Amino acid sequence: MAIETELDRGAAFLLVPVFLAIGALAYFSFRAEPPLVPLAAAFALLAVLAFLTRTNRLAYYALAAAAICLLGMAIAKIETERMATKMLGAAISAGITGRVVEIDTLDNGRLRLTLDILATERPVLRYAPDRVRLIARKVPEGVRAGSQVTGYARLMPPSGPVRPGSYDFSFESYFDGIGASGFFMKGPELAAAAKPPSAVGQASAWVENARDRIAQRIRDRIGGAEGEIAAALVVGVRGGIPEDVNEALRRTGLYHIISISGLHMAMVAGTVMLLMRLGFAAFPAFSSHRPVKKYAASAALAATAGYLFVSGAEVAAQRSFIMLAVMLTAVLFDRASLTMRNLAISAIVVIVISPHEVVGPSFQMSFAATAALVGAYAWWSDRREQQAQPAIQRSMPSKLWRWLATMAVGLAATSVIAGLATAVFGAWHFQRVSPLSLVANLAVMPIVSVLVMPFAVLAGLFMPFRLDGIFLDTMGAGLTAMIALAKWFSEHSPVDAVGLVSTHSVVLVTVALIIASMATTWLRVAALPLAALALLALMNAEAPDVLVSEDARLMGVPVGAGRLAVNRARPNQFTIDNWKRALVTEDVVGPTRLGPANQSKRNNATSPGVASPSGSGTAFSCADGLCLVEHPSGVQVAHAESAVAARRACATADLLVVNDATAVNVCTHSAAIVLTSRELARLGSAAIFLTPGGGGVPQQVDIRHAVATPYRPWHAQREFSREARGLPPYRRESKRQGAPEPATPAQ
Repeated sequence: MAIETELDRGAAFLLVPVFLAIGALAYFSFRAEPPLVPLAAAFALLAVLAFLTRTNRLAYYALAAAAICLLGMAIAKIETERMATKMLGAAISAGITGRVVEIDTLDNGRLRLTLDILATERPVLRYAPDRVRLIARKVPEGVRAGSQVTGYARLMPPSGPVRPGSYDFSFESYFDGIGASGFFMKGPELAAAAKPPSAVGQASAWVENARDRIAQRIRDRIGGAEGEIAAALVVGVRGGIPEDVNEALRRTGLYHIISISGLHMAMVAGTVMLLMRLGFAAFPAFSSHRPVKKYAASAALAATAGYLFVSGAEVAAQRSFIMLAVMLTAVLFDRASLTMRNLAISAIVVIVISPHEVVGPSFQMSFAATAALVGAYAWWSDRREQQAQPAIQRSMPSKLWRWLATMAVGLAATSVIAGLATAVFGAWHFQRVSPLSLVANLAVMPIVSVLVMPFAVLAGLFMPFRLDGIFLDTMGAGLTAMIALAKWFSEHSPVDAVGLVSTHSVVLVTVALIIASMATTWLRVAALPLAALALLALMNAEAPDVLVSEDARLMGVPVGAGRLAVNRARPNQFTIDNWKRALVTEDVVGPTRLGPANQSKRNNATSPGVASPSGSGTAFSCADGLCLVEHPSGVQVAHAESAVAARRACATADLLVVNDATAVNVCTHSAAIVLTSRELARLGSAAIFLTPGGGGVPQQVDIRHAVATPYRPWHAQREFSREARGLPPYRRESKRQGAPEPATPAQ
């Protein structure tokens, strides 16, 4: 009976985006690229079978669910083929001429330009990407979106995940249409346009220049980090926010304020509707004869559409706008606005437009929080209706106190519900949680709701008339208070790293959330055992014993006591931060370089002039291109910069990583497991799991790479790099052709 009730209330429609998302996730997780025709044929067949068996409810729903999953796969496949982004295969320097699409100001003062490539030279690239993203120290006066620039740039292919299972930059670049990134070595310089851009290009450039002008006006008026955050809230440009402020917002769970989402869209719509209703209230004769609520809803719809237009239209903003548009349209037709059905419609639209967003944290966390809030709101409304009591006459102070108490409880409940719904997804994607998120949100959200967003809306309304100064000043004061609170909570926040989270736990939490938010009968309780199982499996993920970067230059080995030993004195900070959170380590231990005294002691046991370091349990010991460290299990781990250096470690190392793509058969007469840069270039970064045997010798070495073969379209460029083809790094030939230089003793 409960299932019948759920179906009568439209539960089947609510599950449509769920099965679409399952289909898209399945497509993106395939190890090989599936063809489109079989997917479309299977979908058509199941759809026909579902139609023919519609009298048998069980068979009908099963076939329909399978057909919707296949439809999700087909939609994702179509998007992949439609994008067909040309990705650069290997790093190269070349002269480029391109048209500016976007210009972002970074927190270090440099500029990031997104360019549509028009031509290349020195050399002419046979497979040039259509769009690139480059860093420049400065740009000439007059360069803006739509301008044509030229310069000499270092182009690099999009990188893969810094470890297996982490964020895949190649995937995101492919669906963003970015085929390469890099920096200008010379230039850029303003160039005369050979031909004007298309009508679509001109419209895009006009929008981007309008966003830049608005952002610059906000920065000039407010200034500092507050001005950068204000620009992010209004037009969605976040590149200029100082990193210490970004980190404080992340550690305290306040970064959602920066990302334009449902909070911002709802505040824009709410502020516009409130202003419209107050304006209509000044004309009671008109208001009593006209549907002013519908007029206010129409104005709010137009305002949120304009906000989406200038904010960059990220997935969270798209989802929020679609849901608000459905809600406001429901008001126009005298229907209930805040319902799970509206959320399902917005999810279907987002998945159909951009199915690749399903695998990203923005989509997952955004819809998880909204579904939990809508479900909780519906449950609370039903409960209040069942326990309805006669109205009580209250005094004005009592009404005010009750209103303030209701707002405080509502804000706390919103923070708790949204935080619980998104915590597992955040931990899974970023390996971090915000222990003080609830308290920080309770302290900051009143400021954002009263001083920041409403005055941002007013500033936007009065900006065309140059009357936005007072509103921007008030917004800046609110942001100053927000930043101060975020930094205080960040300083007092404990370590937020949680390590790797089990995928099974995420799946269980997702199913529990779907049941809890969509069910309207006692079937909600089915979410409880699933949530309990998810908690039990939460930290069941196996942590790797060794991590290796995809360029084979960096290794990380946890050596106990919360320390991570690395083989480089100045490792890539982004990679190290990711590894530290995944392995729950706090301190990074750099390598120990052997001095002449230590070298001379070991030279007797090695060839003349060559030192061999010894592995220790605390740090890498390095000499002459060879670094060794001992894993807590007793396994000897080594990193070599060349095949020559690697051969010195064959007798002692159990696991050897060689930063040399030309290395072949390095340790043929030993049991050492060898991983070269050629394999890493082909298959991406590696997570290595060691199972020690007797005497510290590894019984089993399990190497898991971030990329699988055969390549999916967003990884196909990997096979064209020099390292993946077993070639040494490119070196430009000397212009002076003469006698070769004499070989050194090491050579």
